[in-house]
Amino acid sequence: MKSWRKAVVGTQATVGEAIAAIESGSIQIALVLDDQNRLLGVVTDGDVRRGLLRGVPLSGLATDIMNRTPVSAPATLPREDRLQLMRQKSIKQLPLIDEGGHLVVVETLDELLEPAHYQNPVLIMAGGLGERLGALTRDMPKPMLNVGGRPLLETIVRNVVQQGFGNIFISVNYKAQTIKDYFGDGAAFGANIQYVHETERLGTAGALGLFKTPPALPMIVTNGDILTTINYGALLDFHNATPAEATMAVREHKVHVPYGVVSTSDGFLDAIREKPTESWFVSAGIYVIGQSVFSHVAPGVSIDMPTVLERVIAGKGRVAVYPIREYWLDIGRLEDFEQAHAEFHEVFP
Repeated sequence: MKSWRKAVVGTQATVGEAIAAIESGSIQIALVLDDQNRLLGVVTDGDVRRGLLRGVPLSGLATDIMNRTPVSAPATLPREDRLQLMRQKSIKQLPLIDEGGHLVVVETLDELLEPAHYQNPVLIMAGGLGERLGALTRDMPKPMLNVGGRPLLETIVRNVVQQGFGNIFISVNYKAQTIKDYFGDGAAFGANIQYVHETERLGTAGALGLFKTPPALPMIVTNGDILTTINYGALLDFHNATPAEATMAVREHKVHVPYGVVSTSDGFLDAIREKPTESWFVSAGIYVIGQSVFSHVAPGVSIDMPTVLERVIAGKGRVAVYPIREYWLDIGRLEDFEQAHAEFHEVFP
């Protein structure tokens, strides 16, 4: 049975402390207990991300985002019945409590001890020119630039495979043969790799129009110039738990204004905000798309993913938003490339 005690937090724990408990524990949730060891609620990764979208700060209380009615069971319930309950409720953790509501132990599904394997395809967009990197990409496609002793694209492929995704497509255009020669059919990386050939630049979503038959399962799509420790399985689980046609991963972007920001009306001063920090969610270049999304992309037509998602919304479809709190770096500029080199071995030991 997995250890769960590191996942326990008190009623005054912050959202940040709940995140730390989730990451340091082994059961993927934080358990909120009162001072009598009674279970008040649980905090999942999804609860954290939904709280961030509502504007709850990391310094806010975990009790403000927790699920106050988690599925639990009596500690006396036979093991076979516990497993049946977990399967019926589609949950991976089951707190067991005594008659007074005190937490006794947390049961986890045996399947969690085995590596996950997903049939969902992953599309890595690697056909761009990387013009902002200048001479670095004159003879080499940007995804093949060396970061941390290996091509950036190799790090993406290895992360995807390690997380249980072995069905990989790579869209190629500029210097396509360089990528194909390096990865081949993917067998050396524990994957089955197929290539989507763009004969001209098709934008960040045009490769979707080159699939003769859209995949039956939701597809993860990621730009080929991103370093991240995102959990693709958690992203997919998040998407599958919504009624959305697509899910966009987003990243919080903050800008510190070093001046007093003035607001006015009718020529008169209303207020001054001294050196504020503005914050927005921006696209992280990682998506999950369902089968219906492919109908918004015509074959051979250049189109970017934001436009595709706008079309989904215009057609009364829904696009879910998944905030990334893991490491993420878009290598679009020389300074990003230098930062990737400096941080690589710390982030990807």
